[in-house]
Amino acid sequence: MLIGYALCGSFCTFSRSIAIMEKLSADGHELVPIMSEIAYSTDTRFGKAEDIRERIKAICKREIIHTVDAAEPLGPKVKLDALIVSPCTGNTLAKLANGVTDTSVTMACKAHLRCDRPLIIALASNDAMAANLANLSRMLTRKAVYFVPLVQDDPQSKPHSLVSEFERIPEALTAAIDGRQIRPLFV
Repeated sequence: MLIGYALCGSFCTFSRSIAIMEKLSADGHELVPIMSEIAYSTDTRFGKAEDIRERIKAICKREIIHTVDAAEPLGPKVKLDALIVSPCTGNTLAKLANGVTDTSVTMACKAHLRCDRPLIIALASNDAMAANLANLSRMLTRKAVYFVPLVQDDPQSKPHSLVSEFERIPEALTAAIDGRQIRPLFV
């Protein structure tokens, strides 16, 4: 299968997400890497952008899509079987829920959803149960949109935060291809 794999700027979850990218590649999936402009270019305490890009290119064996223009053909011209956004930030979730297309990842999602093929969201957001709760529920009702199950990663210190169980992405992908949302959604 040809799978798009997009990363947004939840840098603290990159290592977990990239490990799943490696697993999907090892399982025989052909991956098209996509990174938001911020994720593509920002050095953080979690790693240098160049090192992360090189690792992703090595896993996927292709260049990373990181501009709106390059992401636009995904969907009608480049027919992905599914698109995974992992990690999906609260900012990107809000943009998707409200039809804002101003990054490579939001453009990839918009272009992909034009064809009603599965979009799998692995959310990582500190405000998922606050400012972003309306966006989460809006996306839950969208056709062809599926979520990786979510947990509260630190209910005491970050009571509004949710993060996906990244290790369940392969399971969520299989279910989404079959048109199913895996349950329970909130673990």
